[in-house]
Amino acid sequence: MKARLLEKLAAIRRGDPHAFILADAKDADMAWGIPAPGTPWPPQEKAWHSMPEFRQSIREIVADGVIDILLGSVSQMSLLAHRERVFDGTEVTPAIRANDTTDIWCGRGMRYRESASRPFASCDLAEVLAMTSPAKGQPDISLGLYSITFNNDLEADRESITAFKAFRLEAQRLGFRYFLEVFAPNLESRVAPADLPHFLNDQICRTLAGVPIGHGPVFLKIPFLSPGAIEDLAAYDPENLIVGILGGSSGTTHDAFKLIAEGQRHGARVALFGRKIKDAEHPVEFVRHLRRITDGDLSPVEAVKSYHAALGKLGIPAKRSVQDDLKLTAVELSYAQ
Repeated sequence: MKARLLEKLAAIRRGDPHAFILADAKDADMAWGIPAPGTPWPPQEKAWHSMPEFRQSIREIVADGVIDILLGSVSQMSLLAHRERVFDGTEVTPAIRANDTTDIWCGRGMRYRESASRPFASCDLAEVLAMTSPAKGQPDISLGLYSITFNNDLEADRESITAFKAFRLEAQRLGFRYFLEVFAPNLESRVAPADLPHFLNDQICRTLAGVPIGHGPVFLKIPFLSPGAIEDLAAYDPENLIVGILGGSSGTTHDAFKLIAEGQRHGARVALFGRKIKDAEHPVEFVRHLRRITDGDLSPVEAVKSYHAALGKLGIPAKRSVQDDLKLTAVELSYAQ
């Protein structure tokens, strides 16, 4: 992990209310397949960006340097972090998705999400850590995301927790750090809507209670289910359990800006957005405005207007009018929605 990320983590544990970690999730190819790079804007004849175009967007985000973490698939990071050395000389920490549970198998025609999530990992941690810079003599990537989806299903959840135990023990043995993503159930009606925030919080705390201090996740990545739920979890063990929020679907610009502001206000100290950044008209400018919000320079409404003004100066057409982009839509709970 780069010095800036380590400093922010230390500041958060000290209770610094201004320290905030911003991450970009560029790991969609672990879930969606060919549509993963997203659709071109302005529209073109082709339906999807190519993977080389997707990689170029990653290079631009990293070079801009506003984010603290760039999360990608092992295949992309083996090229960008290891071969191209894109992260060298920057304060952006590279990270990989360390598992791909069945509830994110979301490609066209796939029906895996109709069953309770099952643990699975395409990548191998030893293989990731073997990507080592000869000059530095240390792994190019030693941080990753591990994901669990609880469904209130005894056998499925027991299998997921057992797999997590095996993962964290291997990670500890290999010197690999991780942050933990916990999704809401991918099956409907498994938990009453009013109980869902408490179900997720209690599963997180119960699962991590068996992990020695210092061996747990660097931080959490969870859906923003309610302000009270975020506050409860952030207050539970603030020195050892840092709360982060996930972004869900792209939505309007105000959706993203309001979500990060509300998350920070209620105790989240990390935001990891994927589609909200990828689907923006200008991802780099979009990320800059996310940072201005967390730095306290702009309110969400001000940021929407400022972002549209920036698009105008760049000569990039907006997908929506300012009025439409100031609307708020529902916050999604899972990766697939």
